[in-house]
Amino acid sequence: MLREEPRVTASAEDIPLTSQPTPAATTLVIDSATDACSVALFAGDTLVAGDYRVLGRGHAEALVPMIAALPGRGRASRIAVALGPGSFTGVRVGLAAARALAMAWGSELVGYPTLALVAAMARNCEGVQAVGVAMTGGHGEWFVEGFDSDGASCRPLASRTPGNASIETVEHIVAGNQAEALVAARGTGRALPLWPDARAFSLLAASVLKADTQPLYGRAPDAKLPSGVL
Repeated sequence: MLREEPRVTASAEDIPLTSQPTPAATTLVIDSATDACSVALFAGDTLVAGDYRVLGRGHAEALVPMIAALPGRGRASRIAVALGPGSFTGVRVGLAAARALAMAWGSELVGYPTLALVAAMARNCEGVQAVGVAMTGGHGEWFVEGFDSDGASCRPLASRTPGNASIETVEHIVAGNQAEALVAARGTGRALPLWPDARAFSLLAASVLKADTQPLYGRAPDAKLPSGVL
């Protein structure tokens, strides 16, 4: 007489979690702090799509359509935004868009220093070594900062006249839109004329990301409130 085989039943709780691959977390990157305006969508560290334009002006009009053109209209579980320094308007445009979208989507919001991304792009081009960054500032000055071979800031962000920037920037490799002018002024070094690009976001070390998304202006404001006024 044949014996009935025991029935095997399984529920969702019986299936190991490892059998269900977890989708990579998505990140929308917004960088509009300088003349360059760029957006990118990442799945984990993989670039899904992005856009990059050197606009000079018109960031407010261009940014939202650039985001909307990304897959899924750019919706992501995390938003990373450039904090500056750069142009006052460009920094504020990027932050306003990032904060509004993070609130609407319930996304995590983080920021990163603009010059740190430029330095990471330079190290990706030239190998692991120290990098100085020089970008256009206000009133004829340049924003300068030094980064060590690990990408950590080793010379603090400052706004300097071109002459002083050339003296203080000691790194052989200089990156940024004022790199060529700085290297020419000091007469030595290698210049990498780079603008920040959101599509290079994965090159940044996690330690650079900040939960505090207050803008980095790089210099004191031109206008000050009267004494005693908050």
